[in-house]
Amino acid sequence: MSSLARPTHGRMIGGVCAALARRFGTSATTMRVIFLLSCLLPGPQFLLYIALWIMFPSEDKARAAW
Repeated sequence: MSSLARPTHGRMIGGVCAALARRFGTSATTMRVIFLLSCLLPGPQFLLYIALWIMFPSEDKARAAW
């Protein structure tokens, strides 16, 4: 299974932060705080989040593909 699949459990909105946290070996809370802090900086953070939401498959769909 892909390590960058959005989990079906433990996600808040789209599961992007939870998927990234799992990939980098940190907690989902830490990844969410990093994302929120990055929103204070100029840049396309929300667009990146939406793009990753679209690109990362849901865990149940990734499991079905295997």
